[in-house]
Amino acid sequence: MRLIQETDYGTPAVRSEKTVTLTIDGNQVTVPEGTSLMRAAMEAGTQIPKLCATDMVDAFGSCRLCLVEVEGRNGTPSSCTTPAAEGMVVHTQTDKLKKLRRGVMELYISDHPLDCLTCAANGDCELQDMAGAVGLRDVRYGYDGDNHVKARAGDGDDNFRFMAKDESNPYFTYDPSKCIVCSRCVRACEEVQGTFALTIEGRGFDSRVSPGMHESFLASECVSCGACVQACPTATLQEKSVIEIGQPEHSKVTTCAYCGVGCSFKAEMRGEELVRMVPWKDGKANRGHSCVKGRFAWGYANHKDRILNPMIREKTSDPWREVSWEEALSHVASEFRRIQYQYGKGAIGGITSSRCTNEETFLVQKLIRQVFGNNNVDTCARVCHSPTGYGLGQAFGTSAGTQDFDSVEHTDVVIVIGANPTDGHPVFGSRLKKRLREGAKLIVIDPRRIDLVRSPHVEASHHLPLKPGTNVAVLTSLAHVIVTEGLFDEAFIRERCDWDEFQDWAEFVSQPEHAPETVGEMSGIDPEEIRGAARLFATGGNGAIYYGLGVTEHSQGSTTVMAIANLAMATGNLGRPGVGVNPLRGQNNVQGSCDMGSFPHELPGYRHVSGDATREIFEKLWNVTLDNEPGLRIPNMLDAAVEGTFRGIYIQGEDILQSDPDTHHVAAGLAAMECVVVHDLFLNETANHAHVFLPGSTFLEKDGTFTNAERRINRVRKVMSPKNGFADWEVTQMLANALGAGWSYTHPGEVMAEIAATTPSFANVSYDLLEERGSVQWPCNEAAPDGTPVMHVDGFVRGKGKFIRTEYVATDERTGPRFPLLLTTGRILSQYNVGAQTRRTENVVWHGEDRLEIHPFDAENRGLKDGDWVRIASRAGETTLRALITDRVAPGVVYTTFHHPATQANVITTDFSDWATNCPEYKVTAVQISPSNGPTDWQVEYEEQARQARRILPAMDAAE
Repeated sequence: MRLIQETDYGTPAVRSEKTVTLTIDGNQVTVPEGTSLMRAAMEAGTQIPKLCATDMVDAFGSCRLCLVEVEGRNGTPSSCTTPAAEGMVVHTQTDKLKKLRRGVMELYISDHPLDCLTCAANGDCELQDMAGAVGLRDVRYGYDGDNHVKARAGDGDDNFRFMAKDESNPYFTYDPSKCIVCSRCVRACEEVQGTFALTIEGRGFDSRVSPGMHESFLASECVSCGACVQACPTATLQEKSVIEIGQPEHSKVTTCAYCGVGCSFKAEMRGEELVRMVPWKDGKANRGHSCVKGRFAWGYANHKDRILNPMIREKTSDPWREVSWEEALSHVASEFRRIQYQYGKGAIGGITSSRCTNEETFLVQKLIRQVFGNNNVDTCARVCHSPTGYGLGQAFGTSAGTQDFDSVEHTDVVIVIGANPTDGHPVFGSRLKKRLREGAKLIVIDPRRIDLVRSPHVEASHHLPLKPGTNVAVLTSLAHVIVTEGLFDEAFIRERCDWDEFQDWAEFVSQPEHAPETVGEMSGIDPEEIRGAARLFATGGNGAIYYGLGVTEHSQGSTTVMAIANLAMATGNLGRPGVGVNPLRGQNNVQGSCDMGSFPHELPGYRHVSGDATREIFEKLWNVTLDNEPGLRIPNMLDAAVEGTFRGIYIQGEDILQSDPDTHHVAAGLAAMECVVVHDLFLNETANHAHVFLPGSTFLEKDGTFTNAERRINRVRKVMSPKNGFADWEVTQMLANALGAGWSYTHPGEVMAEIAATTPSFANVSYDLLEERGSVQWPCNEAAPDGTPVMHVDGFVRGKGKFIRTEYVATDERTGPRFPLLLTTGRILSQYNVGAQTRRTENVVWHGEDRLEIHPFDAENRGLKDGDWVRIASRAGETTLRALITDRVAPGVVYTTFHHPATQANVITTDFSDWATNCPEYKVTAVQISPSNGPTDWQVEYEEQARQARRILPAMDAAE
């Protein structure tokens, strides 16, 4: 193994069909027109010295180190800013250039510390490399001049130019004394991340990088994405992990285990110790960018809370007892057999994990179907994107987004509805902001004023701050404008869709009750904003729709997804780059968990269990007769447990007690079961009700694949040994074998081969193909051997696109005198899902607790001040948290996150759900807010119960 070194071409690649041929140092080079001389030379194998240039940002031309000579031209232009031209003859190394470069390097070194042997960047410092490249042997200006290197001047007085190292950020340091003012960090923050948090302050020798208005990094607007650290050529910006451990010596490319963007990273190691995660430039989802979670928040893998040994207990009131793997698995097998004998075959089931790999998820659903003998399998998509699967399946014939992330670079108008990309999917959010800065238009449909509505150099053309629960009405009203004003794409519809169905739908949306004037009054939106947004989307060029849980987590989630599909078909925005319907998936492998057959009614590849031909494929391979009836969904499992007919469950990598709605009901269901098996990294909230705990492995400790929101299948590569002894797929296999299955997989690649053999959309997928291509997007089969970046290019999977009437049905969850406000929930940048991972990292410095956002009008009416403890109560329950007074939410609407178990936000949410899929209605809960003195009685009782449930007997006692 070795350290993966990526080539830095100095300037970004240019997209041009026209090429030019020039001569560099006697060699002919042909490059796309507009390519810089620096990049052209690098592509020819000649590295021109540089400091301010890097191919992650545009050329700047400030360091004056990359000078070249061009025959027929005066002077020595910088190669990074000079475009290649036809017939140009370029020299990169002459006596004149050598002298100039050494002079430039002397100036840099005269103002730079020479502590190279003890510097954290020793061995990875571009300034050091360039000093060697230009042959620097002496500095005529000395090293003790009037500069900013030392805290004290030569006479012992304070050096007023010196600035101390900023160590406020938990993940990296900023040492101004080592700054060469190349501006790479500033440009990375602007061009790649789009936050504009950094600038250059001062002039001449006083120039420094400054976060904000001379703030610390932690206090500034910096979002800790790591782009500045990655861009820095010296140790000015340096990871604290590198300072502590030293430079890495080998690396592997793997995939982030946080959100559905699926960023590729180089895991850089020393032995089996992870030094840092560096975004991989060739990662097709992230293109070399990252966010604070993927870049830095991997410390949970070594956290002291992590459980590394199996544990069992007879009753959930007992302390845990550590046991061997053999005893734990034997106990589970015995209990599951007993339960099935006593209560019937359908009395047990399981939940797959959207944080585990495709291979692991496939094996869990296989365990349930082949070994348990039923279809009682579900996944967290039940509570997030199950309406996406249903709605897109009805309209297009397939249950996934239509585009790749690169598609956003070709869009002209973007609708973002029910999503907050800069917080929930930040790397995609940065790519979207870049396109918006280039001129694309934006329509935001969201009750909150998310950052995209207005942030540096980005402003939405229309923000429709709809009342929670009125998504269907608003989307149908947009369609009303498009149809009644004749803005629909008739040619596309006649060719690609059923014209009769379109006419029926057009008649429906044209009805007066769908007019913006009517819908505006109901939804709280200015009718002219609805009309303006509709006209812009229909006439503005390539139109793309990106949506999130603010669409799906409603009683009409599936209807809203179908309304989005209607809008895309009506405007012809499908089947090419720059358009499409794009669900932003929440977890790293929630798309994959659905693909792998984690729903109780579907086998892998979204094929219904009632299909004889599909079942036969698996029955022959697994040598078993499969049940042809759908099994229980998660809510059904909990209901059946309370009723006494469902008694055992295997939960891999999900925390349903914290993440699912109506916490009291979830707790009652778990408490009614006789054998709850939790397979996870930590004793999560669900484990409070578990009888067996099987320790899990992190993404760093296993091989496999994840499938991201764009259907991209990416490799996950093992970089260290599992601290618990086994990867998760091995644990599931051992459990299956304890039940008599006789599985004999030796590597996840064998599981992928079985997936490919049984699932048409994965038929051509193999580890060899992924090694060769890096990643592929399904469907990847004989018809599309290289994968499918854009779906529905020549036609829909179902044949003709289907227009569906989308009747607005108001939710049963209504406001009234007792509960006059509407609560909606979401995520924040620094935390992830239920926080099990991110709460065990330094990310808590940004978000240490859930807060309740409330409008100043509502706060004043209740006598609340910012930071006050407030009681939030609904028909389902109550909890307390601190208030955050802000006009990001409208009057009558409050908002909170659900990352911290101390808050237990889902104790408030109700059991109302989507009509088609049972996806909970998290986004609409009627509540009342009042002042509070602190935690509720329920929170105090819950905390004590959780403390008791997490007791572990000392190893000696356990052995006895």
